[in-house]
Amino acid sequence: MDKTRTFWDKLFLIIKGLAMGAANKVPGVSGGVVAFVAGFYEEFIYSLRKFNLKAFKLLINGRFVSFYRYVNGRFLGLLFFGLLISYFSVSKLLDYFIKQKELYVWAWFFGMIIGSIYYIAKDYHHWNRKTIAFGILGALAGISLSFLDPAQENDALWFVFLCGILSVSGMTLPGLSGSFLLILMGNYVLLLVDAINALYDTISEVIRGNLSFIDDGIRLHRLRILMVFTLGSGTGLVVLSHLLSYVLKHFKNITTAIIIGFISGSLGVVWPWKVTLYKTDALGAYLTDSNGEKIIEDFKRYLPDIAAAETWAAIGFIFFGILVILMLGWYGKRE
Repeated sequence: MDKTRTFWDKLFLIIKGLAMGAANKVPGVSGGVVAFVAGFYEEFIYSLRKFNLKAFKLLINGRFVSFYRYVNGRFLGLLFFGLLISYFSVSKLLDYFIKQKELYVWAWFFGMIIGSIYYIAKDYHHWNRKTIAFGILGALAGISLSFLDPAQENDALWFVFLCGILSVSGMTLPGLSGSFLLILMGNYVLLLVDAINALYDTISEVIRGNLSFIDDGIRLHRLRILMVFTLGSGTGLVVLSHLLSYVLKHFKNITTAIIIGFISGSLGVVWPWKVTLYKTDALGAYLTDSNGEKIIEDFKRYLPDIAAAETWAAIGFIFFGILVILMLGWYGKRE
């Protein structure tokens, strides 16, 4: 019985990683929200905070078992295994559906954010002048993100490293979408599509015994970019986790108010009924990045047509998204 329970615990932890990875991939959605609602956010932050000087000493002294236990390696290992699988499977599936059924995907995630707001706010009983003020500031910060214009793609390694640091904010800060920040910085396609696909293609070729990628300058450049991006992400996770651990310990009520406000403000980012606008030159031709993809300039939002069948289908997906979050919350409380 204990062995069975351990197996299912491990499996569900991998599934949580899959959910976080999928959420991180979609602009406007935060993997941190999944962690918060599913009930493992504080353990996630606490575990990342263990990557400190003591952990480094254990590692360089060859005490690998002690290092593994000290940093809660079982928890982080399974969670990041799920994240890794997600980037090569679930996230690719999401990419497909965003292209084919964009309205329904955005509606689903819109519902998930509404569900997250309800779930986090329903047990929060610390509203006063101070927390309301911080909640409003969080909402204004979330709203302001949706009005920023995306920058152009930049593959300079120092900038890619910075992108890595900021992109993991979606995992550590509920409501702040790391992938949306990458869109604003102009490197979403480069880092979460081109670089990931380059690694996937390289692994597939190596398994088949094909080493031709060694002579592919573009592939090697993208793999180099992915390595720097990963280093930046790791740095961001450790630094932000130490900061958040301190903030949650000393200012938990204020932090939760900001999170509720920020998630509420970010609803505009994932408003389902919108049209993507792309950058054009003086002659009206679309501008593209190094991969030939059109560069996003902004999103034009509009009100849905109540008489349209797809509007009601989208509303159905919104309720489905809310249900997913409530089920995650129910499962998180059971553990």
